[in-house]
Amino acid sequence: MDVGTHLILPTLTLALGEIGQYVFITRAAVADVMDSDHVLTARAVGLSPLAVRRRHIVPSARLPIVTQIALNLGFVLGGAITVEALFSWPGIGLATLNAIQAKDFPMLQGLYLVTATLVIVCNLAADLLYARLDPRVRTG
Repeated sequence: MDVGTHLILPTLTLALGEIGQYVFITRAAVADVMDSDHVLTARAVGLSPLAVRRRHIVPSARLPIVTQIALNLGFVLGGAITVEALFSWPGIGLATLNAIQAKDFPMLQGLYLVTATLVIVCNLAADLLYARLDPRVRTG
């Protein structure tokens, strides 16, 4: 319970900087999809507004959000260095800061390798998730 209460402020610090960006991208994607032909056809057929949102708008609008989440991982890891140092929270950010201060270059190389691998794996996962979210992306 103590760890959870001490995790609230660092998590909010990292998340609040990104939430505005996700809201803006989500709003723009939904507005773009709402004017598309398949949504207008669904409305003309007589589907309820809730059904139109669930079946047609949300599945098409989530692709830019997935892209943004994958691309922002590097920024979140970079922000983690500052947040972990500020809140004295042990993690990869504080380890990076300690390695910089101690000029521990092998440790820094290992941390950068782990961070770069994590960013690449998350971007790969986003690309693979695209094929599940949007059938137009699939090749076959």
